[in-house]
Order: sequence, then structure tokens, then C-alpha cells
Amino acid sequence: MIARAIGTAGALAVALGAGMTPAMAAGKATNKPTATGESPDKDAPWAPENDEATGQYKAVHPSVLASNGVRTGGLQLTMPAPSGRYSVGMVGLHLVDKSRTDPYVPGNKPREVMVSLWYPATSTSGHYQAPWMPSISGAHFLATRGLSPQLVTLPQTAGHVLAPVDSTLGKLPVLLYSTGLHSDRAMGTGLAQDLASRGYLVVTVDHTHDANEVQFPGNRLEVNTMPSGAHSSDTLKVRAADIKFVIDSLSTLSKGGNPDAGKATLPAGLTKAVDMSRIGMFGWSLGGAAVDTAMQLDHRIAAGADLDGQFFGTAPSKDLDRPFMLFSSGSHNRNNDGSWRTLWPHLKGYRVDVQLHGAAHLSFSDNEWMVSQEAQLLGLSQAQLQQQYGTIDPDRAVKVERDYVAAFFDQTLRKQHSGLLDGPNKSYPEISFVR
Repeated sequence: MIARAIGTAGALAVALGAGMTPAMAAGKATNKPTATGESPDKDAPWAPENDEATGQYKAVHPSVLASNGVRTGGLQLTMPAPSGRYSVGMVGLHLVDKSRTDPYVPGNKPREVMVSLWYPATSTSGHYQAPWMPSISGAHFLATRGLSPQLVTLPQTAGHVLAPVDSTLGKLPVLLYSTGLHSDRAMGTGLAQDLASRGYLVVTVDHTHDANEVQFPGNRLEVNTMPSGAHSSDTLKVRAADIKFVIDSLSTLSKGGNPDAGKATLPAGLTKAVDMSRIGMFGWSLGGAAVDTAMQLDHRIAAGADLDGQFFGTAPSKDLDRPFMLFSSGSHNRNNDGSWRTLWPHLKGYRVDVQLHGAAHLSFSDNEWMVSQEAQLLGLSQAQLQQQYGTIDPDRAVKVERDYVAAFFDQTLRKQHSGLLDGPNKSYPEISFVR
């Protein structure tokens, strides 16, 4: 039952961003970023092909590490604890959209996705903590990267499987998460469980056959089958349709139904906790671009945040009258991304553009806290880590990202004004506002 409830939390990406110069990765930028200049989008480190780069490194063989005095007897990874006041519950759901066929596989099969729901919980006693990803997809991921479960033990999350929802909070504002190209929904776990600990119902979505691995009930594993020449604008249309379907499924849930294809057990209180009037969405990289596309498709999404994602297709050229946040790494913003400059004047509602200096593109995913722990196994020096993940301390990057994303949704969905979004704050010197 526990395995059925968990589903999969995605895959561990220990990728190195291709084509990144040290200056770009380290977040070299002016203190007062502007919104002018040319856009080197084709070779930019924030381009979606850099979201994961399997095969661009070779893991160090254990015997080599041992000869250098490095222990490799099963590295136990740990993830940052949530910072909110509430305990966290979690459940995985298998959703089947019979109105669509999967564009990435033959045979006119219906589109199906896996999602994880993270929420504030009451009693967590007797409820297992969900793994960052379960064993089948975890073993698949590690094997493709030259690692194994004997070398790396993936961490536990703060999400207690099937723990009852905290009913004292009433209906919860909903946040949906879309991840990077060929990445998995686990890449947003750190941020998702933190937002849940602050009182949100967070839904992380795996885009099947776009993601490198998605584990379904019965230990069925589906892998990336996207055509190599797939255009990002077409990929975003599929993702936006996935998000619309997930919102439809949440509507079913809010009316007392069970949208899970196998009618899996739901946490107590979940059906009464979904606030369909307060829905936001955030995403990293291509998932950030998917936020704009999904908001154009589905007006139920009331606010959106793009974490360092370049836009594609026609969506950024269309007016959007709902709140939107651009949150970029130190080397990326409207000063060098033409797609961001295109979008900005079309944002007709509340808009904010902030830049995290010292961060790199991969800093907005769980890579930020994870890869530094694996550096010796992957043969990465401190200089290489900084080149790929920036100069900002990983713990600090996690805190700043959490606080600013939460501030945006607190202000736009909960109507709780946050001074963090008014301008520079001496407690967060890494943040600049692009005006």
C-alpha cells in the first residue's frame, strides 16, 4: 500500500550543464541589472537542453576513490528540512486522461501522468516518510549515470505517506509544479515540501515520456521516448495540456471524487482541502516556460512563477492579466534573454523580476543541495561545482529561493503583502530587482 501511495518522486539529476563558461555559471552580473542587450539564447546555459546532461561526465570508480582515502560504502544523501510550521503529508496519484492520446508512444494510448501531492498534515505517527524516489526508478536513474544503489542511497523526504490533512487550515491554496526538460518531478521536491509546510497543497507533475523515468503502479517504468528533434514549443503544448488535466482531476477531488485510476487510498481530509479558487503554478527551466503556456490555456491558474526558464512559441507574445514572477540565476535575465524581453510588456497584471546572484541554472532544482554531496563520487572538484552550480552556498540558495517563491504566492493567492517583493532587502543581498 505504501508503494502504491508513493508512486514515484522522480529522478536524481546529477547533470553537468553543457556549454557553460565559469563566468556564466558563477553568476557574474552587475548589481543593477538592466533589460537591454542581445540574446544569446541558442548557446545559453539556461537553454532546456542543459536541464540534464546524462553522459557528459563519468562517475569515479569506487576503487579509485578508495585509493584516495574516500569512503564509498553507500553514500546517504540528505535533503534540507522544510522551514514552515506544519508537518508534511504526501500521496502519489496515477491519473489517466482518456480524452487525449500520448503523443510520444505509438498505439493511440491514453495520456497518463503521475503526480505527488504535498500538504500540511496533522498526526504523522505511523506514516512512513516517502523516499525522494522509489527503488525501481532510482535504480534505473543511477545505472544510467554510472552509479548504483550500493554507492548512493537516495534521501527520505519530509512527506509522510497518507498522513491526514490538517483540517484546521480549511481549504488550501493549490500550487502546481513542472520541472525541466527530461527531468522528473522529484527535482522540485525540496521547494514543494517547504511550501506544503507553509500551508499550501503542492502538486508536482511528471510529464510522461518527456521525463527520463516515471514509475507507475505495479513497478511499471516509463522512460523518455521524445523524438530527438522535438521542438520546445510543441513540448510545452503537451505539458500545458497535462497541467489542465491535472487541474480537472483536482476539481474532481474537490467535489469528493477520487481521480486516481486505481482508486488508491486518499489521505483523510484531502477532498475537503482543495481550494479551486486559488491556484498557482511554478516551474523550473522548461517547466518555468510551461507556466506561461499553461496560464494561456487554463484561466483557473491565478498566478505563475518561472524559475530561470526560457520561453518558446507564441505564448510570451500574448497578453497575460494575472500575476507573474520571473526569478533568474545570476547570468540570466531580460538583459540577455529575448524571450523574457518579449514577455515582459505583455504581463498586464502584477509582475516582478528578481535575480539571484551567484546562482546558476541548475541551482533552481534539487541539484543545488544534492550534487555537492555527491561531488567526490562524480569526480567533481570545488571549481567544477562552482562552474556548474554557481558560487552561492547551496544552503543559502535554497533559503532565498524558498522565501521569495513563498512571498510571491503569499501575496498573490493569500493576499498577504510581502515586503520582500517591494525592492532590495538588506537581509537578502543576493537579490536584485530588474526594473
